[in-house]
Amino acid sequence: QVQLVESGGGLVQAGGSLRLSCTVSGRTFSIYAMGWFRQAPGKEHEFVAAISRGGGNSYYIDSVKGRFTISRDNAKNTVYLQMNSLKPEDTAVYFCAIKNRAYETTWSPDTYERYGQGTQVTVSS
Repeated sequence: QVQLVESGGGLVQAGGSLRLSCTVSGRTFSIYAMGWFRQAPGKEHEFVAAISRGGGNSYYIDSVKGRFTISRDNAKNTVYLQMNSLKPEDTAVYFCAIKNRAYETTWSPDTYERYGQGTQVTVSS
């Protein structure tokens, strides 16, 4: 059974940084693309970033380009989201997600599955 455990969230002032981590078990991590979603209060889930299985390709929504960096360590079964220059509008629960098929690298959010509880990120102004 696949498990995704997110950590690293917290309260930070605008302009600050946080690094989120997500550790995966129950799947061969290195053959799956990974992604991060977020959900702000009263809003739909938003697909924030994704990374290919080898880490050579990545995707970001426009609102986080240049501020967020997704990376992975296949030896540790962990994907990261480094978030810099945080803004109040980044406040949300952040979830990591795993591609629904091995060896595929596409950025359609419907093809990523979320199994974790998420981690809260709160950015104060």
